[in-house]
Amino acid sequence: MNWTEVSFDWNQARAFLATAETGSLSAAARALRLTQPTLSRQVAALEEGLGVTLFERVGKTLVLTDAGLDLLEHVKAMGEAAGRVSLAASGQSQDIEGKVRITGSDQFCAFFLPPILKRIRREAPGIRVEIVVANDLRDLRQREADIAIRHVEPTQPDLIAKRGRDRSGHFYAMSRYLDRVGRPRTVEDLARMDFVGYDDIPRMIEFLSNHGITLSERNFVVCASDGIVVHKLMEQEFGVTVLSQQVAEITPGCEPLLPDRIAIPIPVWLVTHRELHTSRRIRVVFDLLAEALG
Repeated sequence: MNWTEVSFDWNQARAFLATAETGSLSAAARALRLTQPTLSRQVAALEEGLGVTLFERVGKTLVLTDAGLDLLEHVKAMGEAAGRVSLAASGQSQDIEGKVRITGSDQFCAFFLPPILKRIRREAPGIRVEIVVANDLRDLRQREADIAIRHVEPTQPDLIAKRGRDRSGHFYAMSRYLDRVGRPRTVEDLARMDFVGYDDIPRMIEFLSNHGITLSERNFVVCASDGIVVHKLMEQEFGVTVLSQQVAEITPGCEPLLPDRIAIPIPVWLVTHRELHTSRRIRVVFDLLAEALG
């Protein structure tokens, strides 16, 4: 089938694209801020209109059929074009009013962002900030956010990035926990302690191994995909975890472990799309964030 000769609803195509990229109807619905039944109807309507089956279910995951793979190439191009139109329209706005979407990790949004937002509120009261809490990288080119605070340097040429002041991460635990189990004197002593992990334990073990710290899965008595939950679990004395120094300093009863021997750099990058940077309201927020993070 020549997809370029088929006319169909962009909302249906967008629902298909989100489902193809996320692998499930529920995840696609969350990404597009739709209910799952609504999104499912849009995908079904697209299949009916085209007369093909686009997905087949494998376990709990939706897998593209050959027809779906063929269509995906064209819909991706449509999505990129739609994104460019949206970016260009937003970028031309010179009003210092309106919404600005900022995305960052859960701990950053909870512990670092609020005082910066107070300053933005004072200096640009017409701006409404929407916080997109995400520990993955949101696509600025697809308008998933206007400004991102990341811990990795962006590589896309159409993004503007500014390096902030690096944070420093260390091992921390509650003093009451250390009173019970003892305080480590060497890096090797860490292997006898309990840890609170961040979601992907094998990856965390590999990451720590690259910093000369040898742990096993037995060390991780509990883990969470949410950084705020990890912080609360440490406060409840489940064990040791990695925190930025700034978060630890505002946590009463939190104590560093071997701070002179173990330091994990946490880079900070402020990122936006170069076309959005021409928008006055986004540039104002970007510059205030850059000043605060620099």
